[in-house]
Amino acid sequence: MTDIINRKADHIKLALQPEHQGQQSSSFDSLRFEPNPLPQMALQEVELQSTFLDKPIASPFMIGAMTGGCDNADIINQHLAEAAQICNIPMAIGSQRAALEKGLKQNIRQWAPSAILLGNLGGTQLQQQGLDLAKRAVDSIMADALVIHLNPLQELIQPNGDRNWNLVLEAIQNCASKLSVPIIVKEVGSGIGPITAQKLLDAGIQWIEVAGSGGTNWASIELARNSSPRECEIAAPFIDWGMGTADILQAVHHSCPQLSLIGAGGVRHGLDIARCIRLGAQMAALAKPFLVPALKSTEAVIEQIEIFQEQLRWAMFLTGSKNLSQLRTAAIQ
Repeated sequence: MTDIINRKADHIKLALQPEHQGQQSSSFDSLRFEPNPLPQMALQEVELQSTFLDKPIASPFMIGAMTGGCDNADIINQHLAEAAQICNIPMAIGSQRAALEKGLKQNIRQWAPSAILLGNLGGTQLQQQGLDLAKRAVDSIMADALVIHLNPLQELIQPNGDRNWNLVLEAIQNCASKLSVPIIVKEVGSGIGPITAQKLLDAGIQWIEVAGSGGTNWASIELARNSSPRECEIAAPFIDWGMGTADILQAVHHSCPQLSLIGAGGVRHGLDIARCIRLGAQMAALAKPFLVPALKSTEAVIEQIEIFQEQLRWAMFLTGSKNLSQLRTAAIQ
């Protein structure tokens, strides 16, 4: 258990370092909206409101999964949850494995009594421990949905990571059919492509967070933690494994239009949120941009949320999009 706690603490420290983040330019930068110098509206007329899991939210983005199981996770999650509650945006928590295995009570609901909260487990954890673990994860935070994260490359590089990925899809399908809340399946930085998206759709999944490359590079982080020269040499060619979020988001939307998509991975600001919506996502998720504010205070997280909201509002105004429906058809180059 100490190994898990130390790993989670390392993840936070390394995620703050620029060398473990995607390049400054990303797949989003290749997508340009056609400027509309005649928006024919006032800025305050732009409507950001949306719905997620059949509940109203203030804006079409959420706080992405960040941390769980280390000593300062509680204060980070408190600041994030309080901001999510005040601003009425959803929040996904980090992996719950460590807390569940330690038998710790997760008190996030006390800080966000009515916000949309998403639980989080790994695909191999679900494969190994089944539906009971999923129910415990949901019940422990009274989650509105459960995120199942897929991270095979990270597990390969991680010392003692999970190598057996047999029956993970079947475990997800069983969970989707029997759990009382929706399942959201996500990658952590390599992306979920059209072939896998179709498999998940056939398994009963309605929500996918594509999470392509461009954001926090978990392969790079695990490589920095791995002390085996041999394993580091094996892993080296795979550090940039995956597809850019903008490219893969558009591909999945075209191949599986019935899926509800969350754009994540290298989403840096409100303009990228607008790009996600235009490429077919219902929502965007940001994690790293909230980490530094979360280490400071609830007010710092709220300020960051408001900045993203205003950036999104500007993007919509400058494309003549009064609401999200119009943004989804805005002209692009």
